[in-house]
Amino acid sequence: MPSDTTGFWTPVALSRDLPAGTAMPARTASGSIALWRSASGRISASADRCPHRGMRLSHGFVRGEALSCIYHGWSYDQAGHCLRIPAHPGLAPPETIRVATYDVEETGSVIWVAMGTPASKPPRLDGLVPLRSLTAFANIAAIEAAAGAKASPDGIVEIDASTGTISLLLSPQDGQTLIHVLLKGDLGPAGAIGASRAAESLRRRAEGLQKKEVAR
Repeated sequence: MPSDTTGFWTPVALSRDLPAGTAMPARTASGSIALWRSASGRISASADRCPHRGMRLSHGFVRGEALSCIYHGWSYDQAGHCLRIPAHPGLAPPETIRVATYDVEETGSVIWVAMGTPASKPPRLDGLVPLRSLTAFANIAAIEAAAGAKASPDGIVEIDASTGTISLLLSPQDGQTLIHVLLKGDLGPAGAIGASRAAESLRRRAEGLQKKEVAR
């Protein structure tokens, strides 16, 4: 969760949603980022804008250990340095051409991106199995009210479902909240469906509370 005194880790995606050789957009409190996994499995996070024409790098493609812009093919390494400009194959790109990058960690099958300089590693989620992610058009306060519980310092709210207690890992995003649904062990297909429905129900309740708050 965000801190008033230092940087913080944001859970932006589940590991299963980013296979090797793919890129995807992700959101943080600071805005959109490009998240990508190289062919060898290494994860990187960068600003979601190519310095050339401003195209979103999250719409690009991964080749080997580089991310290439879908517009003109400019390629960047994991440190954000430009490696190749296809229109000028003989040119070594200047060091000044680069994209901003962020520290990224993968733990507990969740991908975390650092905003600022956190004082520690991202939280460990021992014993929790990620199920899915969903976005609620509601803030953290509305979700806590719908759940009848406060989020832990790690950003987790626990709710009761028919299959047992499930954990919701929350990530605020400009008035919205990204919710990662985590299970306490493998519940099987029926249990996973029940947990998913419980999370959807909480999202609807939270969005209803948010609408009432805005209407006041």
